[in-house]
Amino acid sequence: MTETADRTFLNYIGGQWKASISGETVPSINPANRLETVGLVQQSVREDLDEAAAAARGAAKAWSRLSGAARGEFLYKAANALERRLDEVATAMTREMGKTLPEAKGETARGVAILRYYAGEGMRKVGDVIPSSDSDALMFTTRAPLGVVGVITPWNFPVAIPVWKMAPALIYGNTVVFKPAQETAVTAALVIECFEEAGLPAGVVNMVTGRGTVIGQAIIDHPHIQGITFTGSDQVGKQVGMGALKRGAKYQLEMGGKNPVIVAADADLDLAVEATISGGLRSTGQKCTATSRVIVQSAVYEEFKRKLLEKVGQIRVGSGLEEGIWMGPCASRAQLDTVLGYIEKGKQEGAKLLCGGGVPGGEELRQGFYVEPTVFDGVSREMTIAREEIFGPVLALMKVDTLEEALETANDAEFGLSASIFTRDIGSMLAFIREMDAGLVRINAESAGVELQAPFGGMKQSSSHSREQGQAAIEFFTAIKTVFVKG
Repeated sequence: MTETADRTFLNYIGGQWKASISGETVPSINPANRLETVGLVQQSVREDLDEAAAAARGAAKAWSRLSGAARGEFLYKAANALERRLDEVATAMTREMGKTLPEAKGETARGVAILRYYAGEGMRKVGDVIPSSDSDALMFTTRAPLGVVGVITPWNFPVAIPVWKMAPALIYGNTVVFKPAQETAVTAALVIECFEEAGLPAGVVNMVTGRGTVIGQAIIDHPHIQGITFTGSDQVGKQVGMGALKRGAKYQLEMGGKNPVIVAADADLDLAVEATISGGLRSTGQKCTATSRVIVQSAVYEEFKRKLLEKVGQIRVGSGLEEGIWMGPCASRAQLDTVLGYIEKGKQEGAKLLCGGGVPGGEELRQGFYVEPTVFDGVSREMTIAREEIFGPVLALMKVDTLEEALETANDAEFGLSASIFTRDIGSMLAFIREMDAGLVRINAESAGVELQAPFGGMKQSSSHSREQGQAAIEFFTAIKTVFVKG
């Protein structure tokens, strides 16, 4: 395992590791202990991004001319490299982002699986034969890559999200300029080292770290970047979309959610409690698919609440590297302050705080960005904590009388990413599937589950209405080309 604490991590441009033209670096901090530096990363400037875009543009034609099978071989090799380094990458992720080591290992293993999945996509069809009205002609469709794709990713899944964007971009013939979140740039660099080990041609994959206002904006504005895939806040995502639209670039946005779970009167309450806690509080609630609103029918409300509070009270908070820890810290001081601000807003607006709501005590936690798992009761639809994405371990309990009221409450949000219901009744299941305005709906399972082979994306303000992952990814990363041949 490579120790990262004293390392300075460089940008990766044109097949070489390079320091920023700025000469500046910034520390990546361990959120479990703010006095610990995980590594130093580049504080890059626009000129660094320009160099990366030029490298990607220069490599694009040769890369697109390779067969899908040949490109797939590179992804297989990258998967093997990531698998060999799984413990190293996962440990870096836990130290840099805060999620528990088992979660980090699971995410890294998922990155391996995504690479292998898309390596196989290189052997699948990319078009169809279409009958022509001319009996002497052949007409068919094929797919053309966009060219250079800009990849802008958040800190909450520093392996899975970059990989599920880069892998399809590459297999379909694009080259990549990757800007990771500054908070998890060390983990990103280790992932890029796996692509380097796989032997990808120079310029096919490039990484530039730095502020979103500088490097992210440069990707949005760059004339040689034909597509942008972004995951992050809705506010920034809309800026990405408007900037891309202004210059005619293709864009794909995933911007979060306010995800409900409905607990029907006939639900298995033990199952519903376990899934609500896992979906809402794992990764310290820092998932775009995390459960936030818990909508419970009045007939079982008190019993569900009792079981929920009993289980939440058993959660161990601490460093994700320690065995037995269930929930780690918030990823940064800024994120901790945001979560505490929403908790205070909930109290001010009249929600009843049932548990948590503050910073845990204990000398061993004093230097970290920790917050207690928090549950509110008596939450109404108009309250801020029922409407805005908190991105922290905060559950808002909402009581309803009927399934119809539950669905109406669940849909009363600007976002529509994921949702789940717990019920034994097939009619309730079908009504939920039909009526719920979300891109991912799950029955008797937590809201936060996403499988790599299935399309993923949201409705309403959660996305730009495109889909990531699975075979659906080809729709964003390519353009259809219709071919007419006459002898």
